Amino acid sequence: MLIVRSPYRVSILGGGGDYPQWTSKHIGEVISTSINKYCYIFVKELPNYFDHKYRIVYREIESTKTIDEIKHPSVRECLRFTGIECGVEIHHAGDLPARSGMGSSSAFTVGLLNALYCLQGKYTTKNELAKQAIHIEQNILKENVGSQDQVASAYGGFNRILFSNGDFTVYPIITGKERIKELNDHLMLFFTRINRTASDIASTFVNTLDTNRRQQRISKDLAAEGIDIICSNKDICQIGELLHEYWMMKRTLSDKVSSEYIDNLYETARGLGAIGGKITGAGGGGCMLLFVEPHLQDKIKIAFKDLVHVPFEFEKMGSHVWRH
Repeated sequence: MLIVRSPYRVSILGGGGDYPQWTSKHIGEVISTSINKYCYIFVKELPNYFDHKYRIVYREIESTKTIDEIKHPSVRECLRFTGIECGVEIHHAGDLPARSGMGSSSAFTVGLLNALYCLQGKYTTKNELAKQAIHIEQNILKENVGSQDQVASAYGGFNRILFSNGDFTVYPIITGKERIKELNDHLMLFFTRINRTASDIASTFVNTLDTNRRQQRISKDLAAEGIDIICSNKDICQIGELLHEYWMMKRTLSDKVSSEYIDNLYETARGLGAIGGKITGAGGGGCMLLFVEPHLQDKIKIAFKDLVHVPFEFEKMGSHVWRH
């Protein structure tokens, strides 16, 4: 029996540059960090004296005799992909709800692949985990998802990630611990209580990314500028300004990225001192990330008392066996 723990992520800048519709022709760039909120996958071998061979517990419970009968798409395809032959029991638990814009579905796929390989006594690298999760979600399940979530969850850490021609390169952002803590201390995360499917939101803009080159180039430039600020002694509040510029640009990609309710939340936060922010992930709901100076954060908490404040810290481990 083992438990694999895989982190969720916060994309700081450059989101949208990781979709294959863009990276098949251009270079995409994102700044992304994994955080100490996790997807947990519990896996154990299931003895053959049960009537079923597979038991999967998530928001539903499935007990089946064959892989083909499994309704959960990621579980079904991960079992096929890893070629596991024994019966398996799988349980899922998460620190944040599904469809919250934190890369939870990709963390699930990464974690399940990792767990199934470990159960078979096979070692797999972080690079292989990320690439295989991307392949399953984009090519097998045909979902409208990017590639940064899988990379962030598999690798962990605070990274600059470049995407090009179906591949990626991970560059850890090297700066002092105090600088990273300073950035972390200026970020606030709130769950809006709006659940949405990222693939549905992304489907409204991914096919026009190539024609909206100006927005994507702005996004890439903002990511590069953000790295320059983080890795220097420049005022960290400039990151908040870049976040605001990025969100204003992202809202133009599709009318599904934001809404009147989200816009009102954002303007309320800005009126109380937030320098910038955005909806995480594809948009449309989920979590709102805000850049707020620490001495102003209590005002934001009071104003957003009907939302769920999610304190978090950056993490470095990526997907790993947590208990064995």
